[in-house]
Amino acid sequence: MGTISLCMIVRDEEDVLGRCLESVQDLVDEIIIVDTGSQDRTREIAEKFTDAVYDFPWIDDFSAARNFSFSHASCDYCMWLDADDVITPADQEKFLALKESLNDDIDVVMLRYNTGFDSQGRVTFSYYRERMIRNHSGMVWKGAVHEAIETKGKILYSDCGITHWKLHPSDPDRNLRIFEKMLEQETQFNPREQFYYGRELYYHKRYEEALEVLNSFLEDGHGWLENNIDACRQCAYCWYALGRENQALKALFSSFCYDLPRAETCCDIGKHFFDREVWERAAYWYARALECERHDDRGGFVLPDAYGFLPCIQLCVCYSRLGRQKEAQLYNERAAEFQPDSPAVAHNRAYFASLESGTEG
Repeated sequence: MGTISLCMIVRDEEDVLGRCLESVQDLVDEIIIVDTGSQDRTREIAEKFTDAVYDFPWIDDFSAARNFSFSHASCDYCMWLDADDVITPADQEKFLALKESLNDDIDVVMLRYNTGFDSQGRVTFSYYRERMIRNHSGMVWKGAVHEAIETKGKILYSDCGITHWKLHPSDPDRNLRIFEKMLEQETQFNPREQFYYGRELYYHKRYEEALEVLNSFLEDGHGWLENNIDACRQCAYCWYALGRENQALKALFSSFCYDLPRAETCCDIGKHFFDREVWERAAYWYARALECERHDDRGGFVLPDAYGFLPCIQLCVCYSRLGRQKEAQLYNERAAEFQPDSPAVAHNRAYFASLESGTEG
C-alpha cells in the first residue's frame, strides 16, 4: 500500500473547501494546502484539517503553484484536487481499494474526472486525468493555464472517479486573460497551449480568431491525437456560429483523418442532418455512433451519452419521421436501457401508444 499526500492550491474557496476535505480526509495520509491570496475564510477552514497551510503569491501560473504544493509532500504519491472536487461515498470505497493495490512499480495513477451531469446526476462528460504522481519522480506540472504533467513510467488506470461539483461559476475570463498576457510577453505557445487558447476564444465568441488559432494548431501537426480530433469539432462549432454550415460539416469530417470516428463526432454529424430534417442521413450517422467503441483510457474528452442513449433516442425520432414506427419503437426501448427514467423515452412511449390506439393528436 502506498501513502498519499493531497496537494491543493486554493483561493477564496470558503463555500466548497470544507466539503472537499471532508470527502477525502480519511483517504489520504497528508493534506497540504497552498493559498494563493484568499480574502475569505479559506485559510481558517483549511487549518481545521491540516497544519500544512502555505502561502504562495499568485503569478498567473497554475503550474508554479501546483509544483510548489507538490514540493511540500512527504508521502509516496502526490495527489491533486481542486476545491470544488469531491470523492463520493461510492468512489471512496474504490479509492481505498486502489490505495491498497499501490506498489513501487506504479508511477502514475489516472482517475476519471467527472465534470458534466444531467438532472438525475448521471455523468454526461468525463475524461481521465493524471491524478496521483510518484513523489520525487521528476514529473512536474507544465503550463501557466490548463496545466498538465507529462507522464512517464508505469501508468495505472482506475475506474475510481473524482466529481467536479461546482456551487458557483468561476471567473469566465481568467484563462483567456492569462493566455493573452502570455502573448503580450511574446511567449511561444506549445501545441497544448495553442489548442486551449483556441477553445477559450471559441467560448468567448471570438469565432474568426478561434478558427485561425485552431487551424494553425492542426496545420502545425504536433498536437496530441485527441486534441486534434477535438479541435476539428471546435472548428465546426465556430463555422456553425458564423453561419457557414458546409464548412462546419467539412471540419467534422476532417477529424476522420486522425483516427477512427468517435461517437461524439458521429453524433455531431447526425445532428447536422437532423436539424435540417434529412432523416435518412441523420439516422445513418447516429447508427455509426452506436458502432463506435468507447475508449476512456485514451485520455480524450468523453460524452458517455454519445455511446448509447443519444444516438438511440435520435434514431427513434428519425425512423418515426420516416414512417418506420416499429424501428422507432425499438430504438426508444434501447434508449430506455441507458436512461430508464428519461422524460423523452416516456413521451415517446405515450406517442407510440396513441398511434396503436388511433388517438394521435
